Amino acid sequence: MSDSGKIEGRNPVIEAIKAGREIDKIFIASGAEGSIQVIKALAFEHGIEVVTVPRGKINEMSETGNHQGVVAVAAVHSYAGVDDILSLAEQKGEAPFIIVLDGVCDPHNLGSILRTANGAGAHGIIIPKRRSAGLGETVAKVSAGAVEYTPVARVSNLAQTMDYLKKKNIWFYGAHQNADLLYTAADLSGGIGLVIGSEGEGISRLTAEKCDFLVSLPMAGEINSLNASVAAGILMYEAVRQRS
Repeated sequence: MSDSGKIEGRNPVIEAIKAGREIDKIFIASGAEGSIQVIKALAFEHGIEVVTVPRGKINEMSETGNHQGVVAVAAVHSYAGVDDILSLAEQKGEAPFIIVLDGVCDPHNLGSILRTANGAGAHGIIIPKRRSAGLGETVAKVSAGAVEYTPVARVSNLAQTMDYLKKKNIWFYGAHQNADLLYTAADLSGGIGLVIGSEGEGISRLTAEKCDFLVSLPMAGEINSLNASVAAGILMYEAVRQRS
């Protein structure tokens, strides 16, 4: 594996999956066959997203030139469990303060949110296994070291995870541009999960339905939405203000 977290070649990728390596995504060249089917089966078994791309894209990603039509991108830091995040809040004697990201696929945004979450004292971030950036090199760099301190849990089903956390007395507030409730009017002082949607589409319908409240940020200009990391930062620091 390279320093960037890329694993290249069929056998190295197969062995990495079997060894339990934290892999965010596997890129496979279109038309690749043979042992590629083994990789696809293992990826499905371990819940790893597989993306088929043109061979030229694989060539661009490759650092060794010996990719054999497959490049896996491994996490540069281990993922936490949802209960690890709750335990951290308990250890600090604080009501849980969690950030839930629904489809934030830009690693720069994830890294920025991670950095802000650490500064705001959030106990952790939850991301879905699919439709999300993972803990790759870019995220680690943009987070300015926060990836080492703020746990990130990666879950198979965001809606089920939210249901689980609701039983732990956590209330979910989703950022939504059409919401009637202004973010400053929401009660963010207790156990909360702040839900931020994707850069282009916002929160998915199912995730929005799982939120207890939808909140909006006022927009005074011609643009009707904010960058995901900026919206997350505003909401997090409103929570900081209320919780302090």
